[in-house]
Amino acid sequence: MLDSGEFATIVELAERDGIAPSYMTRVLRLTLLAPDIFEAILDGRQGPEVTLARALEPFPLEWERAQFC
Repeated sequence: MLDSGEFATIVELAERDGIAPSYMTRVLRLTLLAPDIFEAILDGRQGPEVTLARALEPFPLEWERAQFC
């Protein structure tokens, strides 16, 4: 809906769904998962350490630093 232009911002989309924009931002990050990881989660083949709560946590700072090394 953001890509199509139906909604201009995450805030607008979150308001339509009645959720906080910060939560919408965290959920949208899940679209960045590799397809094989996403499929494993949908199929229930992910390890027990892979939970929605953990997936919604901020990325480790080490990941950000590794991008610029």
